[in-house]
Amino acid sequence: MIEYKQITELPENYINEKIEEFLREDFAYEDITTLACVPDNKTIRGYIESQSELVFCGNQIIRKILSNCNVLQINYQDGELLPRNTIIATFIGNARYILSRERVLLNIVQRLSGVATITRQFADKAKKYNIKILDTRKTTPGLRLFEKYAVYCGGGTNHRLNLKEGMLIKDNHITASGSITQALVNAKSMALGLPIELEVDNIEQIKEAMQVGVDGFLLDNMNREQTIEAVKLIRSYPNGEQIFIESSGGINLSNIDNYFETGINAISIGALTHSAKSVDIHMEFEFE
Repeated sequence: MIEYKQITELPENYINEKIEEFLREDFAYEDITTLACVPDNKTIRGYIESQSELVFCGNQIIRKILSNCNVLQINYQDGELLPRNTIIATFIGNARYILSRERVLLNIVQRLSGVATITRQFADKAKKYNIKILDTRKTTPGLRLFEKYAVYCGGGTNHRLNLKEGMLIKDNHITASGSITQALVNAKSMALGLPIELEVDNIEQIKEAMQVGVDGFLLDNMNREQTIEAVKLIRSYPNGEQIFIESSGGINLSNIDNYFETGINAISIGALTHSAKSVDIHMEFEFE
């Protein structure tokens, strides 16, 4: 079965580099409003609070962005389900320092918690059927590692991180190669031990691919009946039980039940990252 490396944690150097990039983008070190209005020796006390139920993702982010606070207490770990009006973290520190970083902190934590929250909704539905909920490469440019980590925190499974981690042959690759057979032959000639997965949308494509050999199929935009037929065909081959099968295309929380008990291994959902809504989190302050 195809399995890719899971993003179970964010490397410290990656977080440091990204947060500095975000702060520079916002000119946090030249926050004119804060510099004009707030004395440089003013201390601020405050907290970060959820305003809706959410799956939290951002512990390391908060810890990095507010690293110079005199006091910083983060009450939850990534992946925990938090009710509305939960105090996520409390802090005491320099007012200028905190105010100039507020928006960057909220932007990224709201975004990642949004990804984790919608992933949990899908994962909870699929769990009893032993079906994995996969992310895709439909991520926000520059945020892929963050967003795939958020998927993991929400109970999802990471598909390939990038184009180098595995081969996924799609319709345009087939067209450019001339046929499914030729695309698979070409892929096998330089696979270097990487898994080869093929996107298909009909039974004849599966039959052709099984003659050459493949590690997995992505069943694209197939309905329940077509999916059941495709799985039955794949599993009928001598090595069919070892082939990874995922469904994809137009699957959402309303129709995902149609794909349970079909025999597939996973469902890939681009909406986990490209359509996730940022959750509602805010920061409140008290000046000392």
